[in-house]
Amino acid sequence: MLSEDNRRDIIKFRIEKAHNVFEEAKEVAALKRWNLAGNRLYYSVYHLGSALLFSKGISAKSHSGVIHQLGETFIKTDILPKEYGKLIARLFALRQSGDYDDMFYATEEIVMPLFDKVEKLLTDLEQLIEV
Repeated sequence: MLSEDNRRDIIKFRIEKAHNVFEEAKEVAALKRWNLAGNRLYYSVYHLGSALLFSKGISAKSHSGVIHQLGETFIKTDILPKEYGKLIARLFALRQSGDYDDMFYATEEIVMPLFDKVEKLLTDLEQLIEV
């Protein structure tokens, strides 16, 4: 069993990681590496979502589990807006396509509009975390 200090440290680590990964997304976007920028945007949400779930004592063992739990616990209950569910699904699909699909290249037109939306989502996720 984790001590309260260890629990807080894990949550803080995941929050910090999410913010660092978001900064990486900006850096690789400046280099016009759109697949990687999309990947980093997804992972920034994944890490902060994981921190939120952990802070509430909710377990998720996979990427799909994190997405599902965020949807069930925070989006379907209207704690977070429904458009966040669509955004998270879009980010996951972008990451999957960029990492695994042959002949797929994300573009600036696909990735750049996501930055402001992801930044707002990160802020809203973080506000729900109880450390």
